Amino acid sequence: MQRTNFGAMVCSIARTLDVFGEPWTPLILRDVWAGLRRFDQIQADLGISRKVLTERLTVLVEQGVLDRRPYDRRPRYEYVLTEKGRGLVDVLMVMAAWGDRWQAGEAGPPVLYRHHACGEIATVDLRCRHCGEPMHAADVDLLPGPGAPEPAGATVRRS
Repeated sequence: MQRTNFGAMVCSIARTLDVFGEPWTPLILRDVWAGLRRFDQIQADLGISRKVLTERLTVLVEQGVLDRRPYDRRPRYEYVLTEKGRGLVDVLMVMAAWGDRWQAGEAGPPVLYRHHACGEIATVDLRCRHCGEPMHAADVDLLPGPGAPEPAGATVRRS
């Protein structure tokens, strides 16, 4: 089945989904972040087929989200997050906070996060980089950015 090419869309969310939108990908990244770095470890944890895991790991390496490093003489590899991959883990942390709030039920969150800087159990808190105030969907306006296409029929005014 041919997958839609979201990467060609002029939308940062669509472009991110092109890398991150396949359902197994966030779970693979979660496992690598949690310390499961070898193919067999990830496969055993997720119960994913070897074919699907191979395909997803190949794409994540090609996209620069994971690095593949040999760990013995045989062609066996472990996977580690790149800077780009750690940025996607930040997205996972926001997703986990949403899941903890809306989907965890009475049992509560399955994982707690201890912040290295202060040692406290914490959750992700979206804040504006400039003023430090909370930043949620109702707190922002969407404006065209420098990469936005010109609206149809618009005249471009250049000086």
